[in-house]
Amino acid sequence: MKGILRLAAFALVLNARAEVVCALGQGASSYKPASDQRPSPDSMQLAGRVNAAMKAICADHCPTMALFRNPTAANMMLVAGSGDAKVVYSPQFLYAVDMAFGDEGVVGLMAHELGHALDDVGRATWVNRGWPPEVRADAWAGCILAYTDLGEGGLDRALSALAKYPSPAHPDWKVRLPALRAGYTHCGGAASKFDRRK
Repeated sequence: MKGILRLAAFALVLNARAEVVCALGQGASSYKPASDQRPSPDSMQLAGRVNAAMKAICADHCPTMALFRNPTAANMMLVAGSGDAKVVYSPQFLYAVDMAFGDEGVVGLMAHELGHALDDVGRATWVNRGWPPEVRADAWAGCILAYTDLGEGGLDRALSALAKYPSPAHPDWKVRLPALRAGYTHCGGAASKFDRRK
């Protein structure tokens, strides 16, 4: 697949300054890049949905991305360095999210991780630069979700997964939710659909 999210079967070579930007859960220090593997077909399909949304948002200005599964990953994480970035997920974690929240839960978490990468290249006026990086990534995730066909109840499942699996650096959900709403509504999502969830 060409474009924004390169779903690769080969190792992405990041320079020595590569760093974990966001990890949804503890254990980022146990991550071993040498254990990166080809993503599962299911995760590639879900990443394709997120990829299509990102393409609608930033067209040719999107970051170069790769997706990998890795049993040493801290749930799901974004690793970046020298203009490249990769989303790495633990297969056990992705399975648990899918069982609890369906595909939409996985899409929501991928959208947050990719929100960090969009925040690095996008300078949208609707994103409050005074927000901490995790909240700005949530705003971008809301935008990605607005461009993704989530189906009936899908937004609720995506937001529930985001609420359940924060990174240690995330602020309280009450701080995150308005940023998700801002991104969702700014990018064409119906405010009534977002606001009806309790």
